[in-house]
Amino acid sequence: MNRRLVLYRVGQLLVLETFLLLLPLLVSIIYGEHHCIKAFAMTMLIAAVPGLTLSFVLKPKTRVYFAKEGFALVSLAWVLVSLVGALPYFISGEIPNYVDAVFETVSGITTTGATILTDVEKMSHGLLFWRSFTHWIGGMGVLVLMMAILPSNTGRSMHIMRAEMAGPIIGKIVPKIKDTAKILYIIYLCLTVLETGFLLLGGMPLFDSIVYSLGTAGTGGFGIKADSVESYSPYIQWVITVFMLVFSLNFNLYYMLLLRRFRSFITNHELWVFIGIVFIASAVVGVCIYPIYGNVGDAARHAMFQVASISSTTGYSTADFDRWPQLAKGVLFLLMFIGGCAGSTAGGLKVSRVMLLVKQIQKEIKRMLHPRSVSAVKLEGKAVDDDTLRSVSTYFATYILLNALAFILICADGFDFQTNITAAVSCVNNVGPGFGSIGPAFSYSGYSDFSTIVLTFAMLLGRLEIFPLLLAADPRLWLKRNG
Repeated sequence: MNRRLVLYRVGQLLVLETFLLLLPLLVSIIYGEHHCIKAFAMTMLIAAVPGLTLSFVLKPKTRVYFAKEGFALVSLAWVLVSLVGALPYFISGEIPNYVDAVFETVSGITTTGATILTDVEKMSHGLLFWRSFTHWIGGMGVLVLMMAILPSNTGRSMHIMRAEMAGPIIGKIVPKIKDTAKILYIIYLCLTVLETGFLLLGGMPLFDSIVYSLGTAGTGGFGIKADSVESYSPYIQWVITVFMLVFSLNFNLYYMLLLRRFRSFITNHELWVFIGIVFIASAVVGVCIYPIYGNVGDAARHAMFQVASISSTTGYSTADFDRWPQLAKGVLFLLMFIGGCAGSTAGGLKVSRVMLLVKQIQKEIKRMLHPRSVSAVKLEGKAVDDDTLRSVSTYFATYILLNALAFILICADGFDFQTNITAAVSCVNNVGPGFGSIGPAFSYSGYSDFSTIVLTFAMLLGRLEIFPLLLAADPRLWLKRNG
């Protein structure tokens, strides 16, 4: 592996993080939060010194990525960005335990939205902005952002996008991967600004509008109120509902709309399966909770919001859904596993991967009934090759083992089964809240440092779809290649 190239890119990423920290620093300056100004300034210095050193001292002879470099860079970058991003919480003293600060940062950048904070409304504006901004940074991918804005003549950058972006099949929407990254981020930014505008029209204050738009865009769920979105108007709740679903769709589809390729958009199977799941789940949940609200409009709004929130793995809430009937909670629990569409900012297994698993099961049943028949698994009208099908099966098996392992490791803390199983599933799938003691009215603050570390790694493994981090732990990945 070309370790020099990997460290050089990590240096560039640390420099980029230094510049990204300017925004929350500016917010702290506007609100006169001197302890936060100091914390952000010190963090910027800590990130800039090694970042500039690596960028100028370790310039590689070749900048061509292979699969090893892609996996190594993605793993190392996400860990380092999280460790540095936790420093403002820790230095400011607003999260005095560094393990908790790292958990909060990883939860932000992986767009999970799980929090250890028991009173979020006491947080300073600068850190509240940073929490939600990490959602926006991590939603599309920190290295995809770097590719979009930094000059580069790097070859084979597809290995980075494939390692960082979610879904069983990742493709370019234009020939150059750098142009693909730019297009994705332009769409991402425009949709974020559009949501901010709609929230402002509903009377939401500017700071609140920006923070909730960043959290929705990254499908993360960090907010600035203890009740999440419950205290805002029905109009604002509907706007956030719509945009949670918007950001759960494959961003390639929006590019198709820009090109006026409406047929490609309309005929996308994953889109309609996702919409079907959302509306069927909303109908079931709505019927279940109707007796609680006694009003069709309120029941539909709360059901649709919560289904959109869990399906998109955003994690916002308009009610304490932990108090809802068991069937409604069961539906929400299943939605945690499915998640949004491939190529979106949502977490979970992804709808396309679930579709392929179902098609594989159908194919196997058909083969058992008709041993001599030959059939191909198709997705979006195209035959899926055996390597992709094998990778989907392998991923699903590893995913189940990861959920089970995370659950077992945190069981020693004394929480009930419901709390622990939903904590593991929620973190692996980057959802955020769960049931029981980590429901929407509570936080993850009761877990020990050990369990917090386990759940932190579970969030990283889930966001990077497991294998990049597992490969980074293999010493063979780091064997040197000249460069």
